[in-house]
Amino acid sequence: MAASQGVTNVVLLADPDAPTEIAQRMARMLPDRLADKSGQGRRFDVEVVSEPFTAGTEDPRTLMSRVMDRARAERWDIVVALTDLPLHSHRRKLVVDLNHEHGAALLSLPSLGGWRLQRKARRAVEEAVLSLAGPRACGVEGAPPNQTPLEPFAGPLAPVRPGPVDEEEAADLRYVTSGPRGYLRVLVGMVRANRPWRLVPGLSKALAAALATGAIATVNSTVWSLAASLSTPRLVIAMVGSVGLMIGWLIVDANLWHRTARGSLEARQKARLYNASTVLTVGIGVLVCYVGLLVINLLWALFILNDQVFASMTRNPLHATEYWTLSWFVASVATVGGALGSGLESDEAIRAAAYPKREQERRRALQDDHGD
Repeated sequence: MAASQGVTNVVLLADPDAPTEIAQRMARMLPDRLADKSGQGRRFDVEVVSEPFTAGTEDPRTLMSRVMDRARAERWDIVVALTDLPLHSHRRKLVVDLNHEHGAALLSLPSLGGWRLQRKARRAVEEAVLSLAGPRACGVEGAPPNQTPLEPFAGPLAPVRPGPVDEEEAADLRYVTSGPRGYLRVLVGMVRANRPWRLVPGLSKALAAALATGAIATVNSTVWSLAASLSTPRLVIAMVGSVGLMIGWLIVDANLWHRTARGSLEARQKARLYNASTVLTVGIGVLVCYVGLLVINLLWALFILNDQVFASMTRNPLHATEYWTLSWFVASVATVGGALGSGLESDEAIRAAAYPKREQERRRALQDDHGD
């Protein structure tokens, strides 16, 4: 698409699902914000194109080549590609790649973290567009002269800094994140991209088993006596054990653990990052289920229990503490029942609940590569 005279055509090339949603939300306000920030009387026309440009690869060099080829074919002035895949370069986690000569940028959304993602993504895109819209004359070594650091990445506390760029690479300016804070930032961004809260409605059979287990346990006098005899530390141990069992069962049963036969350090780092995001994603989802079970069991106990019968069985009056202790213990028992019930779920259903569609496709591709 050719730009109109006096108008800079900006295209947000976004992977499907979350990146497209983020791009569409920011596209409404980008033209005015870019015009105000440019300060040169320029006008910007922003368009969102949703397509899986990262299909089959996570190599930043290949992705930048794809983006630039697409921009040349469509005659776009500036293109900023957004993906929810964590990208790596020189054993560092990539934040953004820019090529000023061709007006192209590649932004990895997980590198922005998990909080205020929409705002951070918008600021990153704004700064990338303004940098690409400036002078594109290259110096002797191919690096754009007088390029100032991008504002969202230039703060003294930000775990982001300029990264190395090889001569044969498509980018001429790169920002990366590294170190413990950078690792945590990317990890939280990956977990957010997985949307762990979707695990709750996605495990219908496991939840049905957990609810049935909790309903039966709440009216069982043996469970009453056990709950009344347990101290707080033991209740905590029961909770941690049941949640851990559920997390482990889901990961093992659905084969969510990422293994790599490659001996490279970068491959092992990727595997650790993906597995950490899997544990956190499933863990958050299971904790949400646990809290939901605790609340439901508490309401059920308030409705069904009789204090005289309870006191005759446990020799303890039925007060608020007993309601809470019983519901807490029953939630742990029900979670174990849910773990067993999750065996009735198909592996595809668990993966669909734990990961968005793009992440499922990426993991299938990695498994195929591993098999080959």
